[in-house]
Amino acid sequence: MSLRLGDIAPDFSAQTTQGIIHFHEWLGKSWGLLFSHPADFTPVCTTELGKTALLNGEFTKRNVKVIAISVDDLNSHYRWLPDIKDVTGNEVNFPIIADEHRKIAHLYDMIHPNASEKATVRSVFIIGPDKKIKLTLTYPASTGRNFLEIIRVIDSLQLTADYSVATPADWKNGEDVIVVPAIRTEDIPAKFPKGHKVVKPYLRTTPQPNL
Repeated sequence: MSLRLGDIAPDFSAQTTQGIIHFHEWLGKSWGLLFSHPADFTPVCTTELGKTALLNGEFTKRNVKVIAISVDDLNSHYRWLPDIKDVTGNEVNFPIIADEHRKIAHLYDMIHPNASEKATVRSVFIIGPDKKIKLTLTYPASTGRNFLEIIRVIDSLQLTADYSVATPADWKNGEDVIVVPAIRTEDIPAKFPKGHKVVKPYLRTTPQPNL
């Protein structure tokens, strides 16, 4: 059965390029970004891991721990790391899980037979400090991920977890947000003192409350 939003992210122990980890223990009270790549020494994944390494400071600022996984073994990962640095100029600064027996890939439903029976699809899981899955994304092997979009989503998830708001289409950190329908319009001033705008009775906006 596929994992769904709100499910507890399955726990596991694994060898990584930064030693053995026990996933839930490793996450601690942080958010987590677990993402898979179909195989080592592949062109799209080389650019993706380099981009993630470049942005790792942004993830750290948001209390997000990043970890990658593929079905290749640890020695393959170690051989690949210099290529990633050579191509992108960025040294991989997060662990890569070795999952040559595909145990974790199957645990997280990363093997899609209609796409490939031998490699993982390009999956993304964002996991909250409560160990629940907050977002999933699945890309085909041919399409590189937009990691700036992933950061934007994390900003939204963290904001909406703490405040009674939602984020509109194309929202970026710092822009106005939507007051959730459960808040009555007459109660908005007390809850959101920065002001609000009634666009429609069901669509009320307010400045981002955590800025």
